Amino acid sequence: MSNARTARFSRRGILAAGGALGLGALVTACGSEDSTDGGSDSKASAKSGPWSFKDDRGKNVQLDKVPANIVAFTGVAAALHDYGVSVKGVFGPTKTQDGKPDVQAGDMDISKVTILGNTWDQFNVEKYAALAPEVLISTMFDSAGTLWYVPEASKDKIAKLAPSVGISVYDRQLTAPLQRMWELAESLGGDMKAAKATDAKKRFEEASERLRKAAKAHPDIKVMAGSASQELFYVSGTNLSVDLEYFKALGVNFVEPPEKAKAEGGGWFESLSWENVDKYAADIIMMDDRSSAIQPANITEATWKKLPAVKAGQVISRSAEPILSYDKCVPLVENLAKAIETAKKVG
Repeated sequence: MSNARTARFSRRGILAAGGALGLGALVTACGSEDSTDGGSDSKASAKSGPWSFKDDRGKNVQLDKVPANIVAFTGVAAALHDYGVSVKGVFGPTKTQDGKPDVQAGDMDISKVTILGNTWDQFNVEKYAALAPEVLISTMFDSAGTLWYVPEASKDKIAKLAPSVGISVYDRQLTAPLQRMWELAESLGGDMKAAKATDAKKRFEEASERLRKAAKAHPDIKVMAGSASQELFYVSGTNLSVDLEYFKALGVNFVEPPEKAKAEGGGWFESLSWENVDKYAADIIMMDDRSSAIQPANITEATWKKLPAVKAGQVISRSAEPILSYDKCVPLVENLAKAIETAKKVG
């Protein structure tokens, strides 16, 4: 998709859309990154000695020791936190307007991290430098290696201060980035043999099997992934999002906008006016839980309230940017499985 077409989207629209993350990444246009290349891909087993990690751009980042001064996108930091790895600074949605932890902050104590930026295009480079960062870690929502929430305007300054690691959440199933985050946390000194980690992984596998069985038992239940903004309702396709690709592979029957309709959304989603929000029949609606999107309880559009799934109370939350720890992904799978198991055919 061309940058010219991408530029037509408002940031608000990009961030609100459940599957529009790729567009946001294109707008960020971080491009390629200078990090240390070469050497082995061995993982550190302790907090001392050399450290290296080969990321999803094929970049092999090497340091003399396991990094202690870690700066990460908020969702990445939340995942690492679940594995016992702490970060010094974060960027991305971290706290809400009333000062509470954003949904993407997970179980992190946000009072103990330096927030370098809380919204799109916000990143305090001076504060970043003051942390003496040893590595920056973020996710990637495109195939070009663009680091999510690293602003275009300051990306070069940021890149000079520390090497970076990118974990891809683009056009792959959820299990792939979950495994990569596990490997990254392990390399950073996380205790992956701890009961908390191993139990969560087992629960995720059990939840996945439950969802597979639910989908097989209720093949006629149609699920729509949506996201709300003031002006538009976005229907996400399943082809690029890690969660939806995984759920589809487990047999979930999704509303799938045609490619032509998704073209304006970079292949991620179809934009509908609120007047046309009933274009697709759905029995369950999964709604984007990010703070950038309007939440179901706050949608006032009459057309929304008339939807059969809404009237039946068959609306559940969807983490369009899942925190990539098994612990945080278990409820995502379980909630969808339960919804399918109990849904009435209304669409």
